[in-house]
Amino acid sequence: MTKKEGWLLLQSGPGDPAFNMAVDEALLEAMPRLGKPVLRFYSWTERAASFGYFQKYAEVQRVTLLRPLVRRPTAGGVVPHDADWNYSLVFPCGHEWYELTATESYRRVHEWLQATFARVSLTTELAPCARKTKDGQCFTGYEKFDLLWHGQKIAGAAQRRTRNGLLIQGSVQPPTQGQLAKVDWQKAMCDEAHFQQGVDWVEFRLDAELVSRVGDLEGGKYLLESYNQRR
Repeated sequence: MTKKEGWLLLQSGPGDPAFNMAVDEALLEAMPRLGKPVLRFYSWTERAASFGYFQKYAEVQRVTLLRPLVRRPTAGGVVPHDADWNYSLVFPCGHEWYELTATESYRRVHEWLQATFARVSLTTELAPCARKTKDGQCFTGYEKFDLLWHGQKIAGAAQRRTRNGLLIQGSVQPPTQGQLAKVDWQKAMCDEAHFQQGVDWVEFRLDAELVSRVGDLEGGKYLLESYNQRR
């Protein structure tokens, strides 16, 4: 029998670009205190694009018309947030996910998504190799282990490991517009983890300490042009 493990489930709803990035960074910082993995589902209050921590702002401006632009705390390319579904996973150091290599954790999260879509009767596959483009956009090509549907990338992720934990930020482009409800996909993702990985979900809300830290990061970092345009 699979050993049960308690994970925190955060339904944070719609947020502006700076808020969404601030929540993820605050959760990563709080991993030593929280001590449990967090799965966060969220959305955006406006059309926007996020871009990787190491990307150059001037190049990002040229490849997407979406505004505003916000720099993520993770790496990767430009991700459009106009119709996607978003999740984040955060693990404390010492957790088995934290001990995985970057390639292994990337593969594992997309295997989870592949099984999730199978639960709602959609057949997907993991990309066997990379097919990269040079425009810096996440969904115009794909990396090895990205999730594909009919040869088209529908899910990608970016990661960051620190001494506090592991953060994975994921985006899903719904493969069947209007035919699959986001709430059903979210339930399937939770059910897959519960029944196949032994995860017991505990509903979670940001406590006062996290709310304060999110406010600091939002106003003092992710809303600032000096941060988003630093490269």
